[in-house]
Amino acid sequence: MMLTPQAPIGSGFGASSTAAEVIKGIDLTGKIVMVTGGYAGIGLETVRAFRSAGAKVIVPARDMEKAKAALADMPDVLLDTMDLLNPASIDAFAERFLSQFDKLHILVNNAGIMAVPLTRDERGYESQFAANHLGHFQLTCRLWPALVRAEGARVVALSSFAHRRAGIDFNDLNFERREYDTWAAYGQSKTANALFAVALDSIGKSQGVRAFSVHPGGIATDLQRHLSQAQLNSLDMFDKSGKPIISPENNRKTPEQGAATSVWCATNPKLEGMGGVYCADCEIAIALPSDDSTEMHGIRPRATDQVAAGRLWQLSEQLTGVKLDLK
Repeated sequence: MMLTPQAPIGSGFGASSTAAEVIKGIDLTGKIVMVTGGYAGIGLETVRAFRSAGAKVIVPARDMEKAKAALADMPDVLLDTMDLLNPASIDAFAERFLSQFDKLHILVNNAGIMAVPLTRDERGYESQFAANHLGHFQLTCRLWPALVRAEGARVVALSSFAHRRAGIDFNDLNFERREYDTWAAYGQSKTANALFAVALDSIGKSQGVRAFSVHPGGIATDLQRHLSQAQLNSLDMFDKSGKPIISPENNRKTPEQGAATSVWCATNPKLEGMGGVYCADCEIAIALPSDDSTEMHGIRPRATDQVAAGRLWQLSEQLTGVKLDLK
C-alpha cells in the first residue's frame, strides 16, 4: 500500500468548523467508540458529536466524580475507571472492555496533561511522555483485537502544533541527564503522538486499522490548569478581561471547533483508505520543509519521520512491556 500524502485533500471544512458540522449526515448506529478524557474540554464535545450520530460511547476516566458530573446529561455514555499513569489500571480497564465488547470501531486518544512540573510515574518515566504517549500506546495495544475485529477501525491520536517545541530525545527521554523543561517535555510527548499514528497506521492498515494524529487548535480548557499566570499570558489565549480569544484562523478555537478535527478524522468518508497523516483544521495538514519552520499550521519532518516512528514504537514496547498481538 502507498503512503498517504501529507497534503490537503479538499475536505470542504475549515478552521471554524464545529464537531456538530463535520458529523452531520454520518450514521454511527451500532458503532462502539471510545474517547479517553471524554469528560472535559474538547473530549466532552467529541463524545457529544459521536453520541449524536448514534454511537455507543465509552469514556475511561481517571476522575469518576468529575466525569459523572460532566456527562450527567448523557446517561447512556458508559463510564469506567482508568489512569493513564497506572499500567495496571490500563490493563484492567482493557480487560473489562474486551469482556463486554467484541469490536471497537473508533478510538480517540484524547486525554493528556500539559506543562506540568517534573513528576514521574511509578516506573520513573517523565509524566507528560508517560501519560500522553505511553499510556495511550499501552491502551491501544491492549484493545488491538477489538480494533481488528471492527474491520475498518480508526484510531485518532491527539497531537499538537506544540510538536514544534521538541523532537524525541532518544538519549535522555526522561530528563535524567538534561535539565527539565516543561515545554520541551510537552513538545516531545506531542511529537510522540504524531509518530505513534505513523507507526500504528503502517502496522495496522493491512488489517483495516487506520490511524491519524490531529492538532485540535489552541483551546482554553482544564489542560492549562498547571500554568502560571505568566505562562498563560505567553500563550496569548486570553484577552485583558480573562476571556478566551476566539480566532479559528489564528489557532484560537472554541471546544466545539477544537473537537472537529478529531471527529473528522474518525468518521469522514473522504479519508477512507488513508492514514498515518497529521491533520489540522479538518484537513490533512501541509508538510513543512524543516523542523525550524515558524509556520503554525503544518507538520514538521520530525513528526512524520518513518524511521523515528519505528524507533519510538520499539522503544515504547520496551518501556511498557506491551506488544501488539499480530496473530
